[in-house]
Amino acid sequence: MISSQTVYLFTLVFLITSLYFLEKKSHAKIFSYVPIVVLIYLLSMAAAAFGMFEKNEAIASAAATAKSNLLPAMLFLILLQVDFRAFVKLGRSLVIAYFLAAFSLACAFIAVPLAFGLEREMLGAFGALCGSWMGGTANMIAVGSALGVSEEAFGYALLVDSINYTWWFALLLFLVPFASAFARFSGAQTQNTALCEAGCSCTLGAKRYWLFVVLSLLVSFFVQFCSWHVTFVNPVTTSVVLATLLGIAGSFTKLRDWGGSNEIATSMLYLLVAIIGSQALFERFDALGLYVVVGFCILVFHALIMIAGAKIFKLDLFSIGVASLANIGGVASAPVLAAAYHPSLAGVGVLMAVMGYIIGTFGGLGVGTILVGIGG
Repeated sequence: MISSQTVYLFTLVFLITSLYFLEKKSHAKIFSYVPIVVLIYLLSMAAAAFGMFEKNEAIASAAATAKSNLLPAMLFLILLQVDFRAFVKLGRSLVIAYFLAAFSLACAFIAVPLAFGLEREMLGAFGALCGSWMGGTANMIAVGSALGVSEEAFGYALLVDSINYTWWFALLLFLVPFASAFARFSGAQTQNTALCEAGCSCTLGAKRYWLFVVLSLLVSFFVQFCSWHVTFVNPVTTSVVLATLLGIAGSFTKLRDWGGSNEIATSMLYLLVAIIGSQALFERFDALGLYVVVGFCILVFHALIMIAGAKIFKLDLFSIGVASLANIGGVASAPVLAAAYHPSLAGVGVLMAVMGYIIGTFGGLGVGTILVGIGG
């Protein structure tokens, strides 16, 4: 049984590294169906369930310290890749479709969990899930931390995220050949020629790697210092909001054009997920089926609003499909769906998904606060 802080963190890093290289080198099919972030969570949770980590103050302190320092740093780095000007250039239909998707998800996440009468803890977890389906896993962690969601409830939300997202992605890909029929229904005009000019707002590479590490940690220390003196709702929410605003501000500077921020942020995200998983102990999984059904109903609610919006605003299937998956699936899947319509459109999916990093945190916090306030 591991009782040392150093060995505990090393074990989690070793687990993450092993899974990462396994995904890159083996090309195993499991990674096509189960995202690596979910596997990291499940394996770290399994390690805790089998008693690998001792439940002592030292490990709990290491986990809490790592979470409080990495979360603001990760949010700051992720938001540096947002390009507002490129997003606006996408055109009226895509911008409308994107905000319609975010609005419909917010409505669905408020109406459906309350209709099912979920307990307060799971209402907060679905608020965190809303952050994920409007942005990504990073937003989910930020919202869950701000709302004080337990590791077990967060685990349920992460599993619902993976299960429901998988079939939703498959459904949207299945619908691609029906784009013409949907256009006749909605009265939409095809805009693929104009969309081909849209580019990707994120850059890759390892330039100025250590500068990003130092800068993100300085931002983390700064927002935590501010949250100790001026608190909005609670210290975690304050640090999350401040880190988000600083990341947005940074996206208007030359920092957005430097490569490396996304890779570092992803590494921080993996470690945060592993830490949360290692602190979660599930006593039973019989409630998971109910939560998956709730997630399914949320997607149906979301789809109905999207279809109605497509008819009202004359949107095509490409616009509402990519907008939906940009919210629910993020950068990993939205470009794939966009490219299924035409390979040159992949950048559109990336642009829309990256925007979710901003909407996800604020949207999830708003929805989660409403859910906990009404259901609590």
